[in-house]
Amino acid sequence: MATAASANKGVLACPECDLVIHIQSPAPGQWVRCPRCQYALVRHLPDDQLTPALALSALMLLPMALFLPYIGFEKNGLARNMSLPDAALELLHYHYPFLAMVILALVVILPQLYLFSVSWLTLSLRLQRPLPGALAMLRHLPLMQRWLMADVFAIAALVSLVKIIGMAKVQLLGGFWAFGAYALLLLIINNRIDTPLLWRRLAGPAPLPAGARQGISARTQGLIGCHCCGCVQTVQEGQACLRCGHRLHPRRPASLQQVWALLATAALLCFPAHLFPIMETTTLGHTMPSTIISGVILFWHHGDWPIALIIFTASVLIPFGKILSLGWLCYRARSPRPFDGHSTMRLYRVTEWIGRWSMIDVFVVAIVVALVQLGNLMNVVPGPAGLAFAAVVIVTMLAAQRFDTRLIWDQQQRLNHDLQRLQPGNSL
Repeated sequence: MATAASANKGVLACPECDLVIHIQSPAPGQWVRCPRCQYALVRHLPDDQLTPALALSALMLLPMALFLPYIGFEKNGLARNMSLPDAALELLHYHYPFLAMVILALVVILPQLYLFSVSWLTLSLRLQRPLPGALAMLRHLPLMQRWLMADVFAIAALVSLVKIIGMAKVQLLGGFWAFGAYALLLLIINNRIDTPLLWRRLAGPAPLPAGARQGISARTQGLIGCHCCGCVQTVQEGQACLRCGHRLHPRRPASLQQVWALLATAALLCFPAHLFPIMETTTLGHTMPSTIISGVILFWHHGDWPIALIIFTASVLIPFGKILSLGWLCYRARSPRPFDGHSTMRLYRVTEWIGRWSMIDVFVVAIVVALVQLGNLMNVVPGPAGLAFAAVVIVTMLAAQRFDTRLIWDQQQRLNHDLQRLQPGNSL
């Protein structure tokens, strides 16, 4: 276990550009950022007692959010209440088990595992020793953070209200408020977690290998920076990290090939996602299918242009923009022309962060289907486009995660080196 004095010092390789950096103790409220790519590495975090309290509060709110009625719906004397699990159960009833499992995993299961992991890790810090499984939890913590979507589901619930409030009377019940508080706490906890600092406090600071120099990429020096914990070491490719056990590679194997394959898959899935109906509404025996675009147009004609803009952005602009952006980043990683690495990294970070918000439309469909089940009077069933669109979102998120940003800086370094060789006075 690292001492408090040593926990704020150490050496790591930036996970986004591979630069070897000596970490100094940050000032209160400040971040230590990579001097090359400006990636936020470590921030000042005193003896933290608030985070475990927030995690415990969120875990206590989750049963209330799951079992209390979420939203009430009434039309012509017929009423129905839905709970949060109904959003997945109704999809399962209509033979969409993949969508049901996606919603349960992203909204309930993964956040619960994340909160338990945070509680277990903070308990390890309190006891000043890693508890059984603590380091394994810490190794998977960044992966879980990328797939937490409780806040996206909460926003989708508000969009759903606007969508159905013109059909009938809608009432927000106890589960809605409990889940909103749960999503807010989860968001606060996620912003307070500093994974590199947890590694140093639980496993000790990473020592600088003999002969290694700061301010130079690890790969240039024949070193490997662990992409999981940042530890710089001299072990061979394919071996396990000496600190966290993660399998080491100087760069992700076949990163660009995997990204291109995932982008091609996402592009093909966009056709059924936007051409097939995402849901079908039956009113008094009359069935009206609705695609993503037709739903946007309907909101716009009814004067709900803010909701139309949100859905159009989340369901059309973001997926297609993400595919184009990742394709451009793959080109940049092999571009023969000089480029600005900082602006390229900003594009990547925005692309990675914004991608999960496309799940809003999938969550809206799940909520509306779970709520509007009034027999012959009014009934909403999911369409095949929901399955295809969920696959688009997941595949593009995987593509962003498989893209190795260190390739951008490798290419820029090669281009700068070639440019220096071509300058007058330098030998070729």
